[in-house]
Amino acid sequence: MTAFFGFAIADSMFPANCTVTRIPLDLDAFVAAISAGTTSCCNGSHAATVAALNSVLPEGVIVDIPSVPPVVKLEHGDAMIVMSVRGLPRLTDNRHYTQEEITGATFVFAKWTVSE
Repeated sequence: MTAFFGFAIADSMFPANCTVTRIPLDLDAFVAAISAGTTSCCNGSHAATVAALNSVLPEGVIVDIPSVPPVVKLEHGDAMIVMSVRGLPRLTDNRHYTQEEITGATFVFAKWTVSE
């Protein structure tokens, strides 16, 4: 099984014929999944959001931004862990989030698993 991490899913990530199961993850389950090994498919435009996420993760747990994000092509048994953030303003220019904005935000995680 391969597990990816990102901020969104697309229909093109999934096999043409499959069943997908979505389960919510709390922060502890997300940290366990990241610690077990996931492939980040974030890109440089996500830098501020990834930095905000990393600031709320336990010390030693970090989500990276690969220099070249992978193309996500899920197979049966693979998973996509998705994070959505509620409460952070949309950034313009090259601004980063303030600690107050991060503290007021809600980070929501879900694991989408592909089965036959």
